[in-house]
Amino acid sequence: MEGRVIRFVFYLSFILCSCTEVQEHTAAAVHERDSASVMTSYGVNTLISDSGVIKYKIVTERWDVNTTRQPSRWTFEKGVFFEQFDEKFHTEGYIQADTAWYYDQQKLWHLRGRVRIRNVNGLVYESQELFWDGMKHELYSNVFSKVTTPERTLQGTYFLSDERMTHYTVSNSKGSFTTESMEQKEESSSAAPQDTSQVEQIPLRPRQEKHSRTVQ
Repeated sequence: MEGRVIRFVFYLSFILCSCTEVQEHTAAAVHERDSASVMTSYGVNTLISDSGVIKYKIVTERWDVNTTRQPSRWTFEKGVFFEQFDEKFHTEGYIQADTAWYYDQQKLWHLRGRVRIRNVNGLVYESQELFWDGMKHELYSNVFSKVTTPERTLQGTYFLSDERMTHYTVSNSKGSFTTESMEQKEESSSAAPQDTSQVEQIPLRPRQEKHSRTVQ
């Protein structure tokens, strides 16, 4: 009888010890804390105001906010769409890109991949990269850009404009073509040499220092 009691106590002790030694499945610690987002939002559709006036609407599939990384930033890896409004909440235009970063301290947007802008006058801007400086209230790009208006098409490797896209400069330009001449060129089956005397040359502003892109 005493032997049975001893064996029972042994088995009970073994079971209790086994229960307390449960292995936990944990992930490795994140050593580079600045690489992790502080906040991540999905399916965002929100309005942004400036001085109490609604100025923009942002639509994005994913929005990451990282305030520990220097410089702090918002990241839109799944693309972003902006809609801009006037004081009466009328749509003035839109901006879209495949990827975007916003550096909140510098108030600087960095847009990349199929960047497209349309303003209230029907102007359409297309490029693979664009910067939007909220402090200087200007847009600029140092890569190939295309500007299309109802009257003509401009192409160049340096672009500078105000936020409303009403006053802009295209430098290192390839030329300026009227919409009518572009349509005639597409309809023509012959590849006749272009008469450069008929191409309107874009007046260039005095040489300006290119903007730095070393923020990221």
